Amino acid sequence: MKSLADLEQRLGDLHRRTSETPLFNPVFQLSLDLSRLLESGAMSLDQCAALVAEIECEALAARARRLRGLVAPVAPAANTRALKATLGTGDFAAFAARWDHPLVHTVFTAHPTFLLTPAQTAAVAQAASSDAPVDPACLAGARADVTLAYEHAEAMQAIAHAASARDTIVATVLDHAREQWPDQWLDLNPLPFRFASWVGYDMDGRTDIGWSASVGFRLAEKAQRLAFYSRQLAAIDPKHPLLDELGPAADYAAERAQDFAGDLSDPAALSVAANRLTAGDPRKLLSLKRYIAALDDEARATPDAARAVALKTLAAAMRADGLGMGWIHFRVNAKQLHNAIRRKLDPNGTLDLSSKGAIVHIRRAISEVKPHRSNFAALAIESSTAIRQFLAMAQILAHVDADAPIRMLIAECEEPATILAALYFARLFGIDDKVDVSPLFETETALEHGGRFLDALLAEEEYRAYARRRGRVAIQTGFSDAGRFVGQLPASLAIERLQGRLAQAMADNDLADLAALIFDTHGESMGRGAHPCSIADRLSWPLSHWARRRFARSGIRLEPEVSFQGGDGYLWFATPELALATLTRMVENAPGVTDENAPKDPFYQRTDLSLDFYRAIRDHQHEHLESRTYSRAVTAFGLGLLNPTGSRVSRRQSDISADREMSLRQIRAIPHNAILQQLGYPVNVIAGVGHAAEGNYEEMATLLKDSARGQQLIRLVRAANALASVKTVAAYGELFNSAYWASRPYRGTEEHLSHACEALAEYLVKDDRNGVFRRLASRLRVDALKLHRLLSLLPPAADGEVTGEDTRRTIGVLQAIRLALFQYMMIRAVSVPVFSRANDVSRDDVLEMVFTLRIDEALAQLRRAYPTSFPQITDFRLNEPTDYPEGEDHGYEAIRTRFIDPIEAAQALNLRITTAIANLFGAHG
Repeated sequence: MKSLADLEQRLGDLHRRTSETPLFNPVFQLSLDLSRLLESGAMSLDQCAALVAEIECEALAARARRLRGLVAPVAPAANTRALKATLGTGDFAAFAARWDHPLVHTVFTAHPTFLLTPAQTAAVAQAASSDAPVDPACLAGARADVTLAYEHAEAMQAIAHAASARDTIVATVLDHAREQWPDQWLDLNPLPFRFASWVGYDMDGRTDIGWSASVGFRLAEKAQRLAFYSRQLAAIDPKHPLLDELGPAADYAAERAQDFAGDLSDPAALSVAANRLTAGDPRKLLSLKRYIAALDDEARATPDAARAVALKTLAAAMRADGLGMGWIHFRVNAKQLHNAIRRKLDPNGTLDLSSKGAIVHIRRAISEVKPHRSNFAALAIESSTAIRQFLAMAQILAHVDADAPIRMLIAECEEPATILAALYFARLFGIDDKVDVSPLFETETALEHGGRFLDALLAEEEYRAYARRRGRVAIQTGFSDAGRFVGQLPASLAIERLQGRLAQAMADNDLADLAALIFDTHGESMGRGAHPCSIADRLSWPLSHWARRRFARSGIRLEPEVSFQGGDGYLWFATPELALATLTRMVENAPGVTDENAPKDPFYQRTDLSLDFYRAIRDHQHEHLESRTYSRAVTAFGLGLLNPTGSRVSRRQSDISADREMSLRQIRAIPHNAILQQLGYPVNVIAGVGHAAEGNYEEMATLLKDSARGQQLIRLVRAANALASVKTVAAYGELFNSAYWASRPYRGTEEHLSHACEALAEYLVKDDRNGVFRRLASRLRVDALKLHRLLSLLPPAADGEVTGEDTRRTIGVLQAIRLALFQYMMIRAVSVPVFSRANDVSRDDVLEMVFTLRIDEALAQLRRAYPTSFPQITDFRLNEPTDYPEGEDHGYEAIRTRFIDPIEAAQALNLRITTAIANLFGAHG
């Protein structure tokens, strides 16, 4: 068994044995086969690494094929043809109405999803762009240090490719209009896409982003965008007079960005940087309005059609992005706002922010507040995170970009008073005309009571007046925590209902003439609220046609906003070809467009069935989340199954000092989803669907079959189920089965392991994880039987909707190799000679660290217990002679070689397997 083909063949043979012995576990048996090879010396770790490398290449290639399939065609010429096919002819006014507003806002978010090394990212992107094979050399590339600056740079590169692709689309639209309406086309101002980012501005759940970093990032973005504008204009006319202004303005912004990149904790240093930024300077540019007007006028005046299109394209980019790479989103937590408003209006802490009295109090404060001037000193000394964000926004609007509005996202927002508090601070600092305050609905409570929240908020006169000034009502719906707490299917259906309630609330409160901006934040994988089957599903899954029709029938213009998250999301824009293909597919499947006269979907008519279906899945998912069994299984290995994939910590910062036993609410949503992938079963997608159909299979199957939304639900479930394996979940529990270790050398086949196996058997007698995994696997299996019964009544999946059996088998092989490596580490950990307790760390503590994959900590303790580097007698220059020590002390090199270094090497392979499994799933978490 030295190749992937060999292992897949062996796993297939073992699977056939389950028909004879239902409890037989082929994944764990293959891991035992491999473990015996490793322990006998018939296979070395290097040979195991070669196997992993072979599968890594295949997993990267599979990911490239999947990405290419989602955005195909990829060739630029093919996408130009596809775009032209959507343009049509007819009425110019209708054409302009379609293209003068964004079809979609695209937000480049971050969070820990930077799974691939830079070399692997480039290899996948190149393969997806050109259908070329993945170069195995990419496996040798080192992992990046994923700092906030790294994430920001990656986001800016993705936006740069997206902006170039948008320019191509805008130029094509303008060319088409020029041909169709030669007397009117110059009145067209295409704005098909707006881009934004929260990387560097998202303060929810983290304390490591200083305000000066946010200002510095915004200045750097300004410098980068102005440089782009200069290059675009120089390509039109190398001697254009506006270049004499744009070039120096870019240089000025870059200089100021450098000022804010340093340590500004010293008041003197901050004073220098702030005074440079706030001082008058002929190179300081705060608005592009004059430049946009000049370019439009020049386009009208020039007889050169190509030049006119190029000038209009540049003006369109300026109109869309302003003085930055895109718009920016600040984000805070509702609790941070509550603390801030209490400090201002309720210093004694007597006000209940969930009460009507609080709303009356804040409403009065908003009506009475007078705008305050502020400066960077006020920002530097402010202790409240929320107030600091408003002060930072005020400085950015005053000294970086006066035109581009800023989004203020509020996480865990469950009370209308929270939004009014944000409005208070926006007005306090004189920026309420440039800030879009947006509540995030993601928690269980927010989703359950979101409709009442919106009814109450939109009934507030202060809010309605503010929304009219801004021209929109903005909300954010999140799929990460929602999908974790109530399951992905119930979360999507709950969010859909919430979106419908927004349409109703806007109509009821005479706000139907405003736009509804709905930011659907999700990720790339099925675990983070994105649909894996097609780009059409990806765009309609979070904002369904049912929800869209609610807005269309009320005459409300939708401004849909989607998220491309971190390393996974940026892959869609990793090359110019992929960026153009992605945006073209978004034009073809515009998420704000629907046919309001389409036939009614029975899923929304048969609420007696669909609501019960939703509630049953939600309740089933909730039982898992609250179950000690599920929690213990998911946290059995801590976060040791995962690579570090972002600058935002995977455990909530308030819990870093918590005990080794974690609760699910301590782990963030993306790592939680990623662990489910690694354990072999996307519980938060699949679980509960079979249970929800029980007792009503035929009628439920008919409803799902006849409903477009129902079919979409089933496509998601099938995609997840095609990669899932209950046997794999059970296999992880066998690692902690005392009886397994006691029995392994029982027949004398592995006598050299008898002492280690006996020690493991004795140590694990009291360990609960074997029983935990068995109980979880049993629950999942019962529900899966019901799911299979439901699926058997539905039409089979169409070609390409789900991955083939070969992908599931490849994942099974990876899981078996990993389980063999875990056994390898456990045997070596228990075989390390006993050492004395040091600094309250015992040998048993080290063993538990290994069993929970806290390998770095365990190795640090072992290296301390068995050092290999000592002071030498020859290091000293003493006059007095000594006869001791005799000979040379070599330390503990043998222990390092036999135990410590192999454990480290095995864990490195484990983490490579993690990446390969995620690639076969299509994303991290």
